[in-house]
Amino acid sequence: MQGTPLLNRNYYLNHSSIDFHFAQSPRDFVVDEIPLYEFSGEGEHLVLHVRKKNLTTWEMVDIICNTTGCKAKEVGTAGLKDKNALTTQYISVPARIEEAIKSFEHPLIKILSSVRHNNKIRTGHLKGNRFFIRLKKVLPLSALKLDQAIKHISKDGMPNYFGYQRFGNDGDNYKLGREIVEGKRKEKNKKKARLFVSAYQSHLFNLWLSRRIEISRLCSGLSANEVSEVLNLELSLVKRIQKQPHPFKMLPGDLCMHYPYGKIFYAEDLEEEAKLFSQKDRAPTGLLPGKKVKKSEDIAHTVEKEFDTPMNEDGTRRYAFVFPEEIDTEYKEDKAWYEMHFTLPKGSYATVLIEELAKREIRNYEEGNTIEE
Repeated sequence: MQGTPLLNRNYYLNHSSIDFHFAQSPRDFVVDEIPLYEFSGEGEHLVLHVRKKNLTTWEMVDIICNTTGCKAKEVGTAGLKDKNALTTQYISVPARIEEAIKSFEHPLIKILSSVRHNNKIRTGHLKGNRFFIRLKKVLPLSALKLDQAIKHISKDGMPNYFGYQRFGNDGDNYKLGREIVEGKRKEKNKKKARLFVSAYQSHLFNLWLSRRIEISRLCSGLSANEVSEVLNLELSLVKRIQKQPHPFKMLPGDLCMHYPYGKIFYAEDLEEEAKLFSQKDRAPTGLLPGKKVKKSEDIAHTVEKEFDTPMNEDGTRRYAFVFPEEIDTEYKEDKAWYEMHFTLPKGSYATVLIEELAKREIRNYEEGNTIEE
């Protein structure tokens, strides 16, 4: 099987593009972080539940540090939150600044509560995020199409692409990362170098996922004989793949992880693993290239190796699909608003869900929006 990296993202839903207006703002984009665990109530750290508006997480941290005398390296965060939005998240600070926190005030930051804890919050120490999104200029027919598309997402999940936020304001950080990996560029700032290379890894993952969705759509849209000829696969295997209940088709040699977390394992019984995938018990994974990372095998590896580039950074694997939960929607026809609440696991992007609904890119380049994981 051979394929060419795709420049444009493939969407997995079959509907035509849906017209609506979306722009990040504190009124129309709200994010609430869901902590991974309960905080102990005692210890040398103070966990703050913080609400911010029109600030990045790091801008918020800088303001708190400059006001209270805390050092940025002493602050713990589980994840980064959207700038052009109203967001809440949990951060940890040294308990010694507790009195300074009590008197802290800022027009764009509000400390909702505080509690003692034994440990500093680390990156990834969150369960997920709860989103509220308001789409505007939604006509009744578009609202019906949105209802139908969200039913499919509720049932089958959505592709776990990295959102445009991963690639910088100009969208080309991955190019800088590729130049670093290829030895064509040197970056003295290690933090920036890691950011650029990470963007390149994410770019390669997105290309792989887009290719796999293309393959899945071919398997669903063509006859077995046609798929066998186009993809150069055995006819008997194509027929087995086409019987899989999920629209994202698993391939021999895929690496899976139990969902929403678990160890990586090979899909040895393809039919059984595909069935459990459709039941949201596990999901296939894609590669972020690098060192110390397990690779897929067989036909899955034939596709994966096209997007595998040797590099000094550690690699990892990422769910190909994720399953939004607790989806609630309301159409306000008098205002032409379509409002959505939903929960995503950590590392997934609400803007990817919106783009899957719209079937187009929704980024507003002119505004220079920065939305983070």
